[in-house]
Amino acid sequence: MDIINDINLRLLQTFLVVASEGSFRMAGEKLSRAHSAISIQIRQLEEQLQVKLFERTTRSVKLTEEGAKLQESLRKAHFEIQHGLREIREAADLKRGQLSLASSSHVASVHLPSILTEFVSQFPEVAVTIRELTSTDLYAALRMQEVDFAIGPHGTDQAFEFIPILVEPLHAVVHPRFLNPSKDTVTWREIAGFPILLPAPQTAMRRIVDKVLNDVGVESPNRYQFIHAETIIAMAEAGLGIAVQPGTRLAKHPTTTARVMTLTDPHIRRAMSLIRLKNRVLSPTARYLADKIVAEVRRVTGYSPEEDFIVS
Repeated sequence: MDIINDINLRLLQTFLVVASEGSFRMAGEKLSRAHSAISIQIRQLEEQLQVKLFERTTRSVKLTEEGAKLQESLRKAHFEIQHGLREIREAADLKRGQLSLASSSHVASVHLPSILTEFVSQFPEVAVTIRELTSTDLYAALRMQEVDFAIGPHGTDQAFEFIPILVEPLHAVVHPRFLNPSKDTVTWREIAGFPILLPAPQTAMRRIVDKVLNDVGVESPNRYQFIHAETIIAMAEAGLGIAVQPGTRLAKHPTTTARVMTLTDPHIRRAMSLIRLKNRVLSPTARYLADKIVAEVRRVTGYSPEEDFIVS
Protein backbone atom coordinates (compact mmCIF):
# COMPACT_ATOMS: atom_id res chain seq x y z
CA MET A 1 0.00 0.00 0.00
CA ASP A 2 1.25 3.48 -0.83
CA ILE A 3 1.87 5.18 2.51
CA ILE A 4 0.96 8.61 1.17
CA ASN A 5 -2.65 7.49 0.74
CA ASP A 6 -2.95 6.95 4.50
CA ILE A 7 -1.61 10.38 5.51
CA ASN A 8 -3.83 13.39 5.97
CA LEU A 9 -2.23 16.27 4.06
CA ARG A 10 -3.20 18.57 6.91
CA LEU A 11 -0.75 16.68 9.11
CA LEU A 12 2.04 17.43 6.65
CA GLN A 13 1.10 21.11 6.67
CA THR A 14 1.24 21.14 10.48
CA PHE A 15 4.64 19.41 10.37
CA LEU A 16 6.08 22.05 8.02
CA VAL A 17 4.91 24.92 10.24
CA VAL A 18 6.33 23.33 13.40
CA ALA A 19 9.62 22.63 11.60
CA SER A 20 9.76 26.22 10.37
CA GLU A 21 8.83 27.84 13.68
CA GLY A 22 10.78 25.43 15.90
CA SER A 23 7.95 25.57 18.41
CA PHE A 24 4.61 23.84 18.94
CA ARG A 25 3.22 26.97 20.59
CA MET A 26 4.26 29.32 17.78
CA ALA A 27 2.99 26.86 15.20
CA GLY A 28 -0.36 26.78 17.00
CA GLU A 29 -0.54 30.58 16.93
CA LYS A 30 0.28 30.68 13.23
CA LEU A 31 -2.31 28.03 12.38
CA SER A 32 -4.88 29.34 14.91
CA ARG A 33 -4.97 26.00 16.70
CA ALA A 34 -4.40 24.95 20.29
CA HIS A 35 -0.92 23.81 21.37
CA SER A 36 -2.36 20.43 22.32
CA ALA A 37 -3.95 19.97 18.89
CA ILE A 38 -0.61 20.61 17.20
CA SER A 39 1.08 18.08 19.45
CA ILE A 40 -1.59 15.45 18.71
CA GLN A 41 -1.27 15.95 14.95
CA ILE A 42 2.53 15.57 15.02
CA ARG A 43 2.16 12.40 17.13
CA GLN A 44 -0.33 11.01 14.60
CA LEU A 45 2.07 11.72 11.74
CA GLU A 46 4.96 10.06 13.56
CA GLU A 47 2.82 6.99 14.25
CA GLN A 48 1.75 6.72 10.61
CA LEU A 49 5.36 7.07 9.38
CA GLN A 50 6.71 4.97 12.25
CA VAL A 51 9.59 7.41 12.78
CA LYS A 52 10.36 10.16 15.25
CA LEU A 53 10.31 13.58 13.54
CA PHE A 54 11.23 15.91 16.42
CA GLU A 55 13.50 15.89 19.45
CA ARG A 56 11.45 17.59 22.16
CA THR A 57 12.93 19.36 25.19
CA THR A 58 11.39 21.79 27.64
CA ARG A 59 12.93 24.69 25.71
CA SER A 60 13.05 23.68 22.08
CA VAL A 61 11.82 21.43 19.30
CA LYS A 62 14.44 20.19 16.83
CA LEU A 63 14.14 18.03 13.76
CA THR A 64 15.51 14.52 13.84
CA GLU A 65 17.45 13.22 10.84
CA GLU A 66 14.23 11.67 9.52
CA GLY A 67 12.37 14.91 10.19
CA ALA A 68 14.92 16.92 8.22
CA LYS A 69 14.58 14.54 5.27
CA LEU A 70 10.79 14.85 5.36
CA GLN A 71 11.02 18.64 5.50
CA GLU A 72 13.29 18.74 2.43
CA SER A 73 11.06 16.34 0.51
CA LEU A 74 7.95 18.38 1.31
CA ARG A 75 9.69 21.60 0.26
CA LYS A 76 10.52 20.06 -3.12
CA ALA A 77 6.98 18.73 -3.48
CA HIS A 78 5.53 22.14 -2.57
CA PHE A 79 7.66 23.80 -5.25
CA GLU A 80 6.56 21.30 -7.89
CA ILE A 81 2.89 21.71 -6.95
CA GLN A 82 3.15 25.50 -7.07
CA HIS A 83 4.95 25.33 -10.41
CA GLY A 84 2.32 23.01 -11.82
CA LEU A 85 -0.56 25.16 -10.60
CA ARG A 86 1.08 28.27 -12.05
CA GLU A 87 1.49 26.57 -15.44
CA ILE A 88 -2.16 25.47 -15.39
CA ARG A 89 -3.30 28.99 -14.48
CA GLU A 90 -1.12 30.62 -17.14
CA ALA A 91 -2.29 28.17 -19.78
CA ALA A 92 -5.89 29.03 -18.90
CA ASP A 93 -5.10 32.76 -18.93
CA LEU A 94 -3.65 32.44 -22.42
CA LYS A 95 -7.01 31.29 -23.72
CA ARG A 96 -8.96 34.33 -22.58
CA GLY A 97 -8.60 37.96 -21.60
CA GLN A 98 -7.46 41.00 -23.52
CA LEU A 99 -4.29 42.85 -24.42
CA SER A 100 -3.36 46.09 -26.10
CA LEU A 101 -0.25 47.04 -28.02
CA ALA A 102 1.00 50.10 -29.87
CA SER A 103 3.12 50.05 -33.00
CA SER A 104 4.65 52.34 -35.55
CA SER A 105 2.56 52.14 -38.70
CA HIS A 106 5.13 50.57 -41.00
CA VAL A 107 6.04 47.74 -38.60
CA ALA A 108 2.34 47.16 -38.02
CA SER A 109 1.69 46.87 -41.75
CA VAL A 110 4.80 44.88 -42.70
CA HIS A 111 5.45 42.45 -39.84
CA LEU A 112 2.39 42.15 -37.61
CA PRO A 113 -0.37 40.86 -39.94
CA SER A 114 0.80 37.25 -40.17
CA ILE A 115 1.86 37.11 -36.50
CA LEU A 116 -1.45 38.45 -35.23
CA THR A 117 -3.48 36.27 -37.58
CA GLU A 118 -1.78 33.16 -36.19
CA PHE A 119 -2.13 34.40 -32.60
CA VAL A 120 -5.84 35.11 -32.94
CA SER A 121 -6.44 31.71 -34.54
CA GLN A 122 -4.68 30.07 -31.58
CA PHE A 123 -6.49 32.14 -28.96
CA PRO A 124 -9.82 33.28 -30.43
CA GLU A 125 -11.18 34.37 -27.03
CA VAL A 126 -8.41 36.93 -26.49
CA ALA A 127 -9.40 40.46 -27.50
CA VAL A 128 -6.43 42.26 -29.11
CA THR A 129 -6.33 46.03 -29.55
CA ILE A 130 -3.68 47.59 -31.80
CA ARG A 131 -2.93 51.31 -31.90
CA GLU A 132 -0.80 52.84 -34.67
CA LEU A 133 1.06 55.73 -33.05
CA THR A 134 4.00 58.03 -33.64
CA SER A 135 6.97 57.42 -31.36
CA THR A 136 6.03 60.35 -29.09
CA ASP A 137 2.46 59.10 -28.62
CA LEU A 138 3.67 55.52 -28.35
CA TYR A 139 5.95 56.32 -25.39
CA ALA A 140 3.15 58.30 -23.74
CA ALA A 141 0.75 55.36 -24.07
CA LEU A 142 3.31 53.08 -22.43
CA ARG A 143 3.86 55.50 -19.55
CA MET A 144 0.12 55.77 -18.92
CA GLN A 145 -0.12 51.95 -19.15
CA GLU A 146 -2.73 52.29 -21.86
CA VAL A 147 -0.95 49.49 -23.76
CA ASP A 148 0.86 46.39 -22.55
CA PHE A 149 3.87 46.87 -24.82
CA ALA A 150 4.83 48.57 -28.06
CA ILE A 151 6.82 48.10 -31.25
CA GLY A 152 8.71 51.24 -32.19
CA PRO A 153 12.05 53.03 -32.59
CA HIS A 154 14.86 52.06 -30.26
CA GLY A 155 15.52 54.80 -27.74
CA THR A 156 17.40 55.68 -24.55
CA ASP A 157 14.57 56.59 -22.16
CA GLN A 158 15.45 54.89 -18.86
CA ALA A 159 11.79 54.30 -18.07
CA PHE A 160 11.63 51.62 -20.77
CA GLU A 161 13.23 48.33 -21.70
CA PHE A 162 14.16 48.16 -25.40
CA ILE A 163 14.60 44.78 -27.12
CA PRO A 164 15.85 45.28 -30.72
CA ILE A 165 14.03 43.14 -33.28
CA LEU A 166 15.28 44.56 -36.57
CA VAL A 167 17.89 46.96 -37.93
CA GLU A 168 17.36 48.62 -41.30
CA PRO A 169 19.24 51.16 -43.45
CA LEU A 170 17.79 54.49 -44.48
CA HIS A 171 17.36 55.18 -48.19
CA ALA A 172 16.66 58.24 -50.30
CA VAL A 173 13.76 58.12 -52.75
CA VAL A 174 15.04 60.30 -55.62
CA HIS A 175 13.21 61.38 -58.78
CA PRO A 176 15.39 61.46 -61.95
CA ARG A 177 14.91 65.23 -62.17
CA PHE A 178 17.17 65.67 -59.14
CA LEU A 179 20.08 63.24 -59.52
CA ASN A 180 21.63 60.78 -61.94
CA PRO A 181 19.29 57.76 -61.80
CA SER A 182 22.12 55.33 -62.55
CA LYS A 183 23.75 55.91 -59.15
CA ASP A 184 23.14 53.49 -56.29
CA THR A 185 24.21 55.78 -53.46
CA VAL A 186 23.80 59.41 -52.51
CA THR A 187 25.25 61.46 -49.64
CA TRP A 188 23.28 63.47 -47.12
CA ARG A 189 25.03 66.61 -48.37
CA GLU A 190 23.81 65.90 -51.90
CA ILE A 191 20.16 65.50 -50.96
CA ALA A 192 20.34 68.64 -48.81
CA GLY A 193 20.69 70.61 -52.02
CA PHE A 194 17.12 69.70 -52.96
CA PRO A 195 13.74 69.91 -51.22
CA ILE A 196 13.41 67.18 -48.59
CA LEU A 197 10.04 65.63 -47.84
CA LEU A 198 9.90 65.34 -44.07
CA PRO A 199 7.72 63.33 -41.69
CA ALA A 200 5.99 64.98 -38.74
CA PRO A 201 8.17 66.38 -35.90
CA GLN A 202 6.81 63.90 -33.36
CA THR A 203 8.20 60.92 -35.29
CA ALA A 204 11.52 59.19 -34.71
CA MET A 205 12.34 59.40 -38.43
CA ARG A 206 12.11 63.20 -38.29
CA ARG A 207 14.47 63.30 -35.31
CA ILE A 208 16.98 61.12 -37.14
CA VAL A 209 16.89 63.23 -40.33
CA ASP A 210 17.23 66.50 -38.41
CA LYS A 211 20.10 65.10 -36.34
CA VAL A 212 22.07 63.75 -39.29
CA LEU A 213 21.67 66.96 -41.32
CA ASN A 214 22.77 68.97 -38.30
CA ASP A 215 25.76 66.65 -37.70
CA VAL A 216 27.00 67.03 -41.28
CA GLY A 217 26.50 70.78 -41.07
CA VAL A 218 23.92 71.23 -43.82
CA GLU A 219 20.37 72.45 -43.98
CA SER A 220 17.76 72.13 -46.69
CA PRO A 221 15.94 75.46 -47.11
CA ASN A 222 12.84 74.03 -48.78
CA ARG A 223 11.27 71.28 -46.74
CA TYR A 224 7.84 69.79 -47.17
CA GLN A 225 6.20 68.09 -44.21
CA PHE A 226 3.65 65.28 -44.30
CA ILE A 227 2.04 63.01 -41.74
CA HIS A 228 1.86 59.68 -43.57
CA ALA A 229 4.83 57.87 -45.10
CA GLU A 230 2.72 56.71 -48.03
CA THR A 231 2.10 60.37 -48.91
CA ILE A 232 5.80 61.18 -48.63
CA ILE A 233 6.72 58.34 -50.99
CA ALA A 234 4.01 59.38 -53.46
CA MET A 235 5.30 62.96 -53.45
CA ALA A 236 8.85 61.72 -54.06
CA GLU A 237 7.55 59.63 -56.96
CA ALA A 238 5.97 62.76 -58.42
CA GLY A 239 9.23 64.70 -58.12
CA LEU A 240 8.17 67.21 -55.43
CA GLY A 241 11.26 66.45 -53.37
CA ILE A 242 13.51 63.74 -51.98
CA ALA A 243 12.20 61.38 -49.29
CA VAL A 244 14.19 59.57 -46.62
CA GLN A 245 12.62 56.25 -45.67
CA PRO A 246 13.60 52.97 -43.96
CA GLY A 247 14.15 49.87 -46.05
CA THR A 248 11.16 47.86 -44.82
CA ARG A 249 8.70 50.64 -45.65
CA LEU A 250 10.05 50.92 -49.19
CA ALA A 251 9.80 47.17 -49.61
CA LYS A 252 6.12 47.47 -48.72
CA HIS A 253 5.63 50.44 -51.08
CA PRO A 254 7.99 49.93 -54.05
CA THR A 255 8.62 52.91 -56.30
CA THR A 256 8.27 53.02 -60.10
CA THR A 257 9.46 56.44 -61.26
CA ALA A 258 11.81 57.45 -58.47
CA ARG A 259 14.96 55.51 -57.62
CA VAL A 260 15.78 54.14 -54.18
CA MET A 261 19.36 55.07 -53.30
CA THR A 262 21.39 54.13 -50.23
CA LEU A 263 22.28 57.15 -48.09
CA THR A 264 25.97 57.48 -47.21
CA ASP A 265 28.34 59.80 -45.38
CA PRO A 266 27.07 58.75 -42.92
CA HIS A 267 25.44 55.40 -43.62
CA ILE A 268 22.56 55.33 -41.12
CA ARG A 269 20.88 52.22 -39.78
CA ARG A 270 18.02 52.55 -37.35
CA ALA A 271 16.61 49.91 -35.01
CA MET A 272 13.05 48.99 -34.19
CA SER A 273 12.44 47.39 -30.81
CA LEU A 274 9.86 45.78 -28.64
CA ILE A 275 9.37 48.35 -25.88
CA ARG A 276 7.92 47.80 -22.44
CA LEU A 277 7.69 49.82 -19.25
CA LYS A 278 10.38 48.71 -16.83
CA ASN A 279 9.20 46.76 -13.79
CA ARG A 280 5.75 46.19 -15.30
CA VAL A 281 4.82 42.52 -15.24
CA LEU A 282 3.10 41.42 -18.44
CA SER A 283 0.14 39.09 -18.32
CA PRO A 284 0.78 35.58 -19.66
CA THR A 285 -1.13 36.50 -22.83
CA ALA A 286 0.84 39.71 -23.43
CA ARG A 287 4.14 37.99 -22.65
CA TYR A 288 3.38 35.17 -25.09
CA LEU A 289 2.57 37.58 -27.91
CA ALA A 290 5.57 39.82 -27.14
CA ASP A 291 7.95 36.85 -27.23
CA LYS A 292 6.35 35.64 -30.46
CA ILE A 293 6.80 39.04 -32.14
CA VAL A 294 10.47 39.27 -31.09
CA ALA A 295 11.27 35.75 -32.32
CA GLU A 296 9.35 35.98 -35.60
CA VAL A 297 10.52 39.45 -36.68
CA ARG A 298 14.12 38.57 -35.88
CA ARG A 299 13.77 35.36 -37.88
CA VAL A 300 12.29 37.12 -40.91
CA THR A 301 14.75 40.02 -40.91
CA GLY A 302 17.81 38.02 -39.90
CA TYR A 303 18.54 40.41 -37.04
CA SER A 304 21.82 39.88 -35.21
CA PRO A 305 22.45 41.40 -31.75
CA GLU A 306 25.90 42.55 -32.96
CA GLU A 307 24.46 44.92 -35.56
CA ASP A 308 25.13 48.60 -34.94
CA PHE A 309 22.49 51.29 -35.32
CA ILE A 310 21.62 54.87 -34.51
CA VAL A 311 19.40 55.58 -31.52
CA SER A 312 16.61 58.05 -32.18
